Amino acid sequence: MTSSNVPVIAIDGPTASGKGTVAQRVSERLGFHYLDSGALYRLTALSALRHGTPLHDEHALAKLAAGLNCSFVSDSIYLAHEDVADAIRAEEVGNAASRIATLPQVRHSLVGLQLGFCKGPGLVADGRDMGTVIFPNAVLKVFLTASPEARAERRYKQLIGKGFSATIRDLLKDLQERDARDANRSVSPLKPAEGAHILDTSDMTVDQAVSQVLAWYAEIRKRT
Repeated sequence: MTSSNVPVIAIDGPTASGKGTVAQRVSERLGFHYLDSGALYRLTALSALRHGTPLHDEHALAKLAAGLNCSFVSDSIYLAHEDVADAIRAEEVGNAASRIATLPQVRHSLVGLQLGFCKGPGLVADGRDMGTVIFPNAVLKVFLTASPEARAERRYKQLIGKGFSATIRDLLKDLQERDARDANRSVSPLKPAEGAHILDTSDMTVDQAVSQVLAWYAEIRKRT
């Protein structure tokens, strides 16, 4: 099956909207591959922080992104041979990733890596520009969001559960700043793709959100 014939479900949305969890579960239910595009930016940020690369050095950051030696195995995310699934979720890494994601050269360096995940039988990709830029021909596009307060609370529980320290007030401030950066950047700003289904999960469980995405996909399959 060629990449042009591979069904892609693109799920975009702001930080801590729950898109990663929803996308991963949808991929498991369908037996599709899964791409967490945000993890690629976090991996680049982690590499930059470890190498002491300045977050304003666009050329050096783009070079780091292009040379990422990473792989995704179940819930593990490997950078070279190290599982960094927890390390890339630290707030310092997340904030750095949000900053470097505004840099055109970095985004360009990661395009080919993201497209490489498009393999049969299908792909569920989550991020901020999956439906608008990376997979504009996705068979289903979803823009998954939630209120800033709901997202801050989810992020708080996630971080505390992983042993990181956090406060709701600081997380809410960080989320609002990231939202502004993502929505106002010059390259691939965060916005719903044309024809995307909007899914507000503020008052939904993960299972309810997954069921809705699967229902939309089932409708599309019936029509084709």
